[in-house]
Amino acid sequence: MASSSGDRSQFFPAIEKKHGKPITQWLKLLAPLKGRPYAEQMDLLQGAHEFSRTHANAVVMHFRGSTTSRRFDDPEGYFATLSPAQSTAMRAVFSVITKKYRRLDMVVAWNKPILKSGEHYVFAASAATRHLTLNPWSTAVLDAFRLSMTDLVVAKHTFQVPLDWKVDARLLHGMVAARLAEIDQ
Repeated sequence: MASSSGDRSQFFPAIEKKHGKPITQWLKLLAPLKGRPYAEQMDLLQGAHEFSRTHANAVVMHFRGSTTSRRFDDPEGYFATLSPAQSTAMRAVFSVITKKYRRLDMVVAWNKPILKSGEHYVFAASAATRHLTLNPWSTAVLDAFRLSMTDLVVAKHTFQVPLDWKVDARLLHGMVAARLAEIDQ
């Protein structure tokens, strides 16, 4: 299992044990695919050598020069990369939630800010050029609120709000309450 540091090499001992070859051999196997698309490199390990997606990604990304999956040390590091409009919108969303649910901790996971309760993810956000993608971390929670979001873009696991969205505190509080109830069960 990888450490929370995001160090891709943390997977290497498990990969070597499972596949019976040192990482250097897997990197040599990828050498002819240098400069080729990520998908081709992944397919070589997943398709031809039965790597899991996680293990293939660790080797391929290391091969491509990315030794860590971690981009930000803390939420402020993430916010610093956003445009003023993105940052303002995202901070407003998190502010509405954390004012009511003070026990939630904001962390960075999957290179985005996420609110956690203990070890459980509760609510996440990521920024795009013209919108935020929000994630209540539960398809059941999202489905429970789907009918009240007819004016928003709602996908299977997430929903999008424009950067100028007037934050709907009732919606966000309801989703967080439902997610926390789900965690408590």
